[in-house]
This record gives sequence, structure tokens and C-alpha cells, in this order.
Amino acid sequence: MMLSSLRARLRWLIVLVLVAVLLPLGLLSFQRTIREVDELLDGRLAQSARTLQVLIEHAGIDSLRGDAGPGIRVPSEPAHASAMKRHGYTHEPEVGFQVFDKAGRVVLATTNLAVLPPPQPGDADFRDVRQGGYNWRVFTLADQVDGVVIRTGERYDSRQEITQALWFDHGLSLLLGLPLLALLVGWAVKRGLRPLEALTRALASRELGSRAPIVLERTPLELQPVLGALNDRLQRLADALEREQRFSADVAHELRTPLASTMINLESAQATTDPTEAAASLTSAQHVVAALARRIEQLLALARLESGAASGQYAAVDLVAIAVDVIEELAPVIAEGGVELSFVRSSEQVIVQGYEAALAALLRNLVENAMRHVPAGGQVQLSIEQGVQDVVLDVIDDGPGIPPEHRAQVFTRFHREASSRGEGYGLGLSIVQRAAELHRATIELLDSPFGNGLRVRVVIPLRQA
Repeated sequence: MMLSSLRARLRWLIVLVLVAVLLPLGLLSFQRTIREVDELLDGRLAQSARTLQVLIEHAGIDSLRGDAGPGIRVPSEPAHASAMKRHGYTHEPEVGFQVFDKAGRVVLATTNLAVLPPPQPGDADFRDVRQGGYNWRVFTLADQVDGVVIRTGERYDSRQEITQALWFDHGLSLLLGLPLLALLVGWAVKRGLRPLEALTRALASRELGSRAPIVLERTPLELQPVLGALNDRLQRLADALEREQRFSADVAHELRTPLASTMINLESAQATTDPTEAAASLTSAQHVVAALARRIEQLLALARLESGAASGQYAAVDLVAIAVDVIEELAPVIAEGGVELSFVRSSEQVIVQGYEAALAALLRNLVENAMRHVPAGGQVQLSIEQGVQDVVLDVIDDGPGIPPEHRAQVFTRFHREASSRGEGYGLGLSIVQRAAELHRATIELLDSPFGNGLRVRVVIPLRQA
């Protein structure tokens, strides 16, 4: 099955529409013109009859007839016929008149109408008469005072010639105009679709992963939404490709060492004959695998947040309820680390618009990050305070803190401070940062009010722009 191009479809559709419009209009125009011509010619016949009537009333029939007798001869080939033919006119034999007296006798007539039978009683106005192999259009005018009847006539030949001329004029214009119109429409469609060709060339020459938007000179209004949506889609595609590449690099970077450590421990367990050493190696391998599972979980969580595909819908979320769930989830870890965790909130419910899973990841990673920097016996405080236009979330610890000159670096992936404890992998604050971006929140690293340590402040607007 052959697939037609958009250009060909537009060209033929436009031509068909033009034919569908012009052809009926041409036929209507032709019919109206024929009707107007018939009315004009009928009016000429009537005017000729009334002119004869006026002449007869003022001069009399005898003065008009003279010595010619009852007939006025109109030769079939007039003396000036050759000159008339050169100009395309030979209509004299096709028109004529008759004049009858009260008794119905012909008193005055042109030769071409002399053979027509006299009008019958009741004949008036216009009639079609067949005589001598010709069709005539006649008009009969009766003088009610003198009883004189005047009849003017015209052969239908002249009208047929006019009709044929009109058919020729109308038909020739369509026969010549439509092909020319099709060519012009094809040219116009081709010129009108140039922006699509320019867009095709721009897409074909675009480098993979390019973030530069496609810009066309003199972009038509109809193509601007398409171009905007295409640029937006290309930007999202580039972002997705970058995320995939970054995620692949992160996985390769972060899984290399744990896998190697696991293999070493398993090989040591297999190589030794001492049950104690084998158990120690297997235990170390188990810890590394557990840490590896947590690392993979964090990488996947970060990937989900970066793609904006947080679980759940964007809806009203209670931050206090999320914080309570996070604290209950981390209770075993908090107890094992010997850290005192306090929770302060301005009310029993603090509602914001957002993704529940992303906000839970934000709170969980902030608390975990604080606990890794706080030694045993230290304290961590989680505070949620609702304001008029935003919600302020603080996580405060009394650990060693982070020097101001290093605070900008902690949001870099896999960055770990030397003072951190536990099995962190430098992904926690990256997850926090991405979750904050999803909610158009701001993050600040401030000094702790405990004298030493760090305050992480997240300000979440109540109304998302």
C-alpha cells in the first residue's frame, strides 16, 4: 500500500475542495447568466414591438410600407454580410416582425417571418413557435383601440450561440484554471511546509544528548506549540539519559568494593580449615552483603527521586505522622547507637502538599545522617514548626559538625566526612536534596544551638508554585 505524503494529501484535498466549490458556483452562474440573457432578449422583443406600435400610431402603416407592398424584404445574405461575418455577427435573418390588421391580414412583415401563421385569439406575450425547421421566440402585442396586432420574433439560433459561447467561456476557464490552480496549490503547499522540512533537518543534525533547544526562524504560530512540546520532550529525554548514565556509573562505583570484599571473605572461609576463622569470614561476608543491600536500596531511592517518580500522588501529607513513623522505624538503630532523640512539633498535625514517600526519605536520611556524626551519649533533636507561609523542619545534633567551608560539598554524591560513623555511603544528603527540590523547599546547614554540631534546616512552602 502506497503511503501518500502530507504535501500530496494537502494538495489534492485543496484541489477537491476548490472543485467542489467552484463547479457548483460555475453551474449556478451559468444558469443565472442564461436566465438573464433570456430575459434581456425577451425584453428586446417586447421593446421592438412597442417601438413599432408607436411608429404605426404616429405615421400609419402605409407610410411605413411605402411602395414595397405588404412585405419588407430581408435577404438571407445582406449586402454587407461579408463585413458582418468578419466581425462575427450574422443575426439579421434571425430577427423579424409581423403586423396584422383587424381582419388578421398581414399588412407589414419581414420576409423571414412572413410564413408564420397569424396569431390566434388569446395569443399574447411570449410564445415558442416551430416554423420552417426553426424554433422561434415570438412576442405578440395587440392594440386594443385600433385592433392592430404586432408580433416580433427571434430565432433560437442566436440564443443557442450565446449559450454555446457561455459554455465555452465557463468550461474553458475551469479546464484551464483547475490544472493551473493545482500547480499553484502544490507550490503553495510546498512553500507552506518548509518549516516542517527545517524541523526535520534540525532533528537529523541534532547530536545525541544535546540539551540545546531547537530554534527555527520565523516559526509559524501553528508549529510553535509542537516545537515547544518537542523541546520539552527532548529535554526530559536528555535528563532521563543523564540519570541513567549517572545511575550506572554510581552502581559500578559503589558495588565494586563490597563485591570484592564479599568474594575475599568467601574465599577465606573456603580456604581455611579452622571453623572459627571460617565463621568469622562468613560473618564478615554477611555484614558486607547486608551493607550492600542497604547501599542498593539507597541508590534505587535516589534514582526514583531524581526521576520524579516518587510513590504515591501529590496530595496533603501530615509531616508529624511521617516523623513518628520514621522514629519508630529507626528505634532499634537509635537504641543501639546510644543516642538521645527528641521530637518537638508546633502542633499535632502539620499538613503540606507533597509526595509522602519523598518526605519520608527526607526525614529518614536527615535523622540517620545526624546519628552517624553523633558519638554515643550524644543527642539529636527533630523539630517541625508550622508558619504562615511555610513549614520549618530542623534536625540538630551535638556532634563534631561540619566546617562552613566544607558544607557545600556534603550534597555531592558519595561524599563522606571523616567524622562520620557507621555504614554511610555519602548518598543520604543527596536524597534529601532531591526530595527538597521535588517540593521546592530550601536547605540550609547552620551551626547547632547545642554549642557544637550541625543544624540542618529545610523550609517547605505551604503553597507550591
